[in-house]
Amino acid sequence: MTFVVTGGTGALGKHVVAALPGAKPVSRSTGTDLLRGTGLGALRADVIVHCATSFRHEVAMTKAVLAARPAYLVYISIVGCDRVPLPYYRQKHAAERLITASGVPHTILRATQFHSLLRKMFDNLSKLPLMPVPGFAFQPIDEAEVALELATLAQSAPTGTAPELGGPEIQEATAFARTYLTATAKSRKLVTLKAPGATYRAYRAGGNLTPARAVGNRTFADYLTG
Repeated sequence: MTFVVTGGTGALGKHVVAALPGAKPVSRSTGTDLLRGTGLGALRADVIVHCATSFRHEVAMTKAVLAARPAYLVYISIVGCDRVPLPYYRQKHAAERLITASGVPHTILRATQFHSLLRKMFDNLSKLPLMPVPGFAFQPIDEAEVALELATLAQSAPTGTAPELGGPEIQEATAFARTYLTATAKSRKLVTLKAPGATYRAYRAGGNLTPARAVGNRTFADYLTG
């Protein structure tokens, strides 16, 4: 079997390529642009693991991948994309529906937020003297663990929907922020932010969490110190 990983040079995709024997990474840096429709011949493979993503053009990129008519498509989505009305989550959910209706044999894997997302968020927020932190919980997971599952799914029969993947710990953002400050030797006063609207309420209600699938092994502290 031949394998292609879209977004194969990115934060998640590079781990999938490393875990999947013989996988070919494709991305804009390798000459394949899913939005412009250039270099799409590189998508020819038995199995496509679709890791390329876009906050605004997720559906358009997924259409380009489906047009390659792979024998099997593995797609990475987000836990709670059907519950949290964030625009990016809505894009992911719309892409899921598109894949399901396409007739292409597929497996969709939903995972919680990555450790690197929290790290980037805290890096930015800690630039302020008072560090604002969201008033809800996260369940971060390591990209490499998600990549291993994607690689396993790519070598297995299509299942339509795979069991969700969540990180090993669920904590309020303030707790993760304290872990970050300790690991980076920074001193900041934390300020918990609250916001109106359906998106905040959905996060606050745990729409981004999957407690029954806390299957990751590497904690946020492990990630920061590893």
